Amino acid sequence: MPTFIRHPKDFWTGIIFLFFGLAAVYIGQDYPMGTAGRMGPAYFPTILGGLLALIGLSAFIRAFVRPGDAIGKFYIREIVLILSSILLFGILMRGAGLVPAVLVLILLSAYASPKFTWPASLLLALGMAVFSVVVFVKLLGLPMPIFGPWLGF
Repeated sequence: MPTFIRHPKDFWTGIIFLFFGLAAVYIGQDYPMGTAGRMGPAYFPTILGGLLALIGLSAFIRAFVRPGDAIGKFYIREIVLILSSILLFGILMRGAGLVPAVLVLILLSAYASPKFTWPASLLLALGMAVFSVVVFVKLLGLPMPIFGPWLGF
């Protein structure tokens, strides 16, 4: 990293925010903008993209002014475990049901932590499964299978 970049974390954060903010503004150009009173389909993404780009620009500029720490280790294993747990949740939700999907999501994503222990993770997973069933299926009445057809229920 060049020496004139004093805060690498702010530098890369600014680059990422600028990229996504300007991409939203660019994509929103194809749609009618409308007015503040009668918003068109481009209004919301353009305004939010512009605000995100401004935040990214401020972080980018701050990277040259404020000193900071270097970027630490990139945790590939942990990222893969968490993304896999989210993908498995989506796959298991329809076939296995809400309870197995939540259990897999919580246990696999908790396994990414260096502080992972089976008892605490199982307790958290069971609590979240019960909470999810009560809130989403019982109280909100969402049509989610608690246990899906893959499990014979």
